[in-house]
Amino acid sequence: MKTIRLLYPDHVSGGLDTYYFGANLLQYILPQNENQPLIKVNITPPNEKEKTVTNGIFAENEVLAGIDDAKKKLKESKPDRIITIGGNCMVSLAPFDYLHGLYKNVGIIWIDAHPDVSTVKDGYPNAHAMVLGSLLGYGAEQLSAKMENPKFHSEDIMYVGLQGLHDYQEKFLNEVGVKYKIQDKEFVSDEEIQEFISRFDHILVHFDIDVLDEHFFHSTYFANSELGGDGSGGGKMKMDKLTEVLNIITTNANVVGFTIAEYLPFDEHKLHKMFSGIKLFTE
Repeated sequence: MKTIRLLYPDHVSGGLDTYYFGANLLQYILPQNENQPLIKVNITPPNEKEKTVTNGIFAENEVLAGIDDAKKKLKESKPDRIITIGGNCMVSLAPFDYLHGLYKNVGIIWIDAHPDVSTVKDGYPNAHAMVLGSLLGYGAEQLSAKMENPKFHSEDIMYVGLQGLHDYQEKFLNEVGVKYKIQDKEFVSDEEIQEFISRFDHILVHFDIDVLDEHFFHSTYFANSELGGDGSGGGKMKMDKLTEVLNIITTNANVVGFTIAEYLPFDEHKLHKMFSGIKLFTE
């Protein structure tokens, strides 16, 4: 079984340069494994060029170009399993669609403080908030149009770590029929995760770093008090609980796709910028 690591440092879908830096740093944080070749998606590095909202999506052309290149790289490498190193949450679209073409009975465990089911009509133009809705065929037509395999169904989704919803997110999930539990008081149980896994032959895991409580893990969006986003709050999970959840999933399921998204090492990025401005390091 061929496993690749897909380095996909998309930053434009989240409107934040640190996504690019974080993805490139994350490739060195993961345990090294020469049996898992690294495939890089071509993403234009952050620059000072002004970007605009087109058809409801910020930097639409760049977002779509990243998806196209990810699809191209997957077709060329033909993996059986994909570890996606993001970048923001948009990075799950292409690999999850690709894997849905290989495997038919597939469930998605979405480990995230947020549902990622926004649409272009909801007033938040950063496409990373639309990715799961698009995999379901609803988030944004131009994103769903990039998919080459069947859309996922509402019963294929399980949220772990989900926090309070905006009204439009709650309305969407209820109308589409995605079952969910707000986990601000307690997380879904081990038994609920195992029951979900038992229904599928293959599992895809989307792990958004912001499911972690920013008071205990600081390389997450909500640890930066200068950022506002769409007004959502951060996660409540601690590292020991996350470890437990991931062990349950990977022990009991055939995981063929695993995304790590939204790693935002703000302090390390600031150090990088500082050293980049000192001639000693650059001349």
